[in-house]
Amino acid sequence: MKNKLLKMLDNFKGKKILVVGDIMLDKYIWGDVSRISPEAPVQVVNVLRESYEAGGAANVANNISALSGYALMVGITGNDEARRILLEELKKKGINTDGIFLDNDKPTTQKVRVIGKSQQLLRVDYENMEHVHTNIENSVINFVEKNIKNIDIVVISDYAKGVLTPKVNKKIIDISKQYKKIIIVDPKPKHKEFYKDVTLITPNNAEASEMSGIEDGSDETIVEIGNKLMKNLNTNVLITRGEKGMSMFEKNGNITNIPTNAKEVYSLIGAGDTVVATIALALASGADFREAAILSNIAAGIKVGKIGTASVSVEEIKKEIEKS
Repeated sequence: MKNKLLKMLDNFKGKKILVVGDIMLDKYIWGDVSRISPEAPVQVVNVLRESYEAGGAANVANNISALSGYALMVGITGNDEARRILLEELKKKGINTDGIFLDNDKPTTQKVRVIGKSQQLLRVDYENMEHVHTNIENSVINFVEKNIKNIDIVVISDYAKGVLTPKVNKKIIDISKQYKKIIIVDPKPKHKEFYKDVTLITPNNAEASEMSGIEDGSDETIVEIGNKLMKNLNTNVLITRGEKGMSMFEKNGNITNIPTNAKEVYSLIGAGDTVVATIALALASGADFREAAILSNIAAGIKVGKIGTASVSVEEIKKEIEKS
């Protein structure tokens, strides 16, 4: 198994993944905290530096690029400074941005996190979650239709910020099926009906519980939750379960529980995006669902040991495999 997984990682290089979804810009304000404000009982952050990362669906593309794949990003930004910074960040990583459309009626979704002494103190969000207009829907659909022949896997990264409307979801899934492409969805529970008949969904424990209507995602109920989602949506299901690892439910009846690979947890930000990116590249490289889940679990374990949306490399995953 070890040699097989290592060979698959070598096959990641150049695999083409189309990522459609809600793009964000993550801004980090880093500083020192040494006193309380005299104006209110809040900490005062002395800002030392600021940094930016691609977030949301764009972080999936970022992870694909970091893992030696080629990502085509499809989504929207507003007409603002955050757009310029985000496109610059994506282009630095070699991500294709031709499918990022300008929406003059929405801001670029932005998450601003204030970090003091490696601890997140505050987050400020800039966003408009209304659905995009028909002209944007058509632009997204047309771009997917134009590029679908040349890609290996389709990823739908849904953060419920307005890009993945019922029309956009249906058309992308229909087009992908027509060309026999694997479709992986990182879902939002309120959109669960959009995802029927896709290849794989990757909810976390809380999302899976909400989508199934079964409140508790404990060890006793996880099988019931996974089987219910698999049956209702006619899809394979990977449930990410934090410190409990992952549970993979395949339509052929196989259920695989994979213990967590994390050593230390510094940040859960973007861990789901790392999982989706790794699974997409693994499936494109010939892995079965169990093998893809094992690789993504290793990648997630590395990711949560890093601060922010820092990505994972193929070499880091190889080192973890060789250690085992």
